[in-house]
Amino acid sequence: MSAWLIGGKRTAVVPRGGAFAALRVEDLAAPVIGALLEAAGIAADRVDEVILSNAIGLGGNPARRVALAAGLPERVAGLTVDRQCAGGLDAVLLARALVLAGLAEVVVAGGGESYSTAPERRVRGGALYRQAPFTPWPERDPDMAVAADALGRRLGISRARADAWAVESHARALRADMAGEIVPVAGVVHDPFARALTGAVAARAAVVAGDVTAANAAVAADGAAFVLVVSARVAAGAARALRIAGGVTRGGVPWEPGLAPVAAIGEALGACGLRAGDLERAEVMEAYAVQAIACVEGAGLDPARVNVKGGALARGHPVGASGAVLAVRMFADLERGSGVAAIASAGGIGTAVVFGG
Repeated sequence: MSAWLIGGKRTAVVPRGGAFAALRVEDLAAPVIGALLEAAGIAADRVDEVILSNAIGLGGNPARRVALAAGLPERVAGLTVDRQCAGGLDAVLLARALVLAGLAEVVVAGGGESYSTAPERRVRGGALYRQAPFTPWPERDPDMAVAADALGRRLGISRARADAWAVESHARALRADMAGEIVPVAGVVHDPFARALTGAVAARAAVVAGDVTAANAAVAADGAAFVLVVSARVAAGAARALRIAGGVTRGGVPWEPGLAPVAAIGEALGACGLRAGDLERAEVMEAYAVQAIACVEGAGLDPARVNVKGGALARGHPVGASGAVLAVRMFADLERGSGVAAIASAGGIGTAVVFGG
């Protein structure tokens, strides 16, 4: 048994309060799913399940709303996953598991996040809060930016290095053509945040926490991204297919979430009989530049093959969708050999998925 990607589509990633500000998750996701099925030549009535990652929405089961809004059969129940940033890649792994178990042949998997319409504050114990708890110990549950700054300081990753990474991410995004993977929604046909960022401009950016700034941290954003995960039988009739070779989700130190993908990458590659040097491509989440640098170096990845068309620093971070964006990028760019997509998540969680081979 094997599982394959036969399509990948996404919206543009738009910073919070921008062109997608009034759109709900289903408004973002439904057009993407429609375009995904059409491009792959798969009829809606062949879809067995929709797995949607959503992290900061209003709750309920948005996957069900998305499935109905996309015009899928009523029998498609929809499954919503909340593993924060990692959820979009976890949706792909869950879809793969369904296919390998013989429980499904066609699964739409990915994520959607409407940061703009998410509740600004929530209540816990009568108190308002912005960040949900990710550990049971308040004193060891730092703000994500604070944790990223601490990681950079511990590993000796300077602000100058983080800024340089961000500058390169923007430059790569500006040079890239990603039109084939982006579905027009609200008239937006490209990622609007990428800009000609310079080191001088980055050096003047507002400080978020220590050496973490508005230039080297990903901006909150809206977006949706999905891949089509199918059985070998279905893939045999596809114009293009990319094998999901394997993948793992692993927990690490809860208060140092940025490093969690390193172990996940190593374990996923090892299970597939690969080493970091064997990879043609890697997509690594850039929630913070210091976190991306730490993961790339910790996993022994070649920076020249990582995020070749820019990363989240040049796009934005639609939390529940970000991992799925990496999977779409992998489907679009990996034409030969093997690649890995990896992401860190709040609470000290890392997910890595290996494609191709």
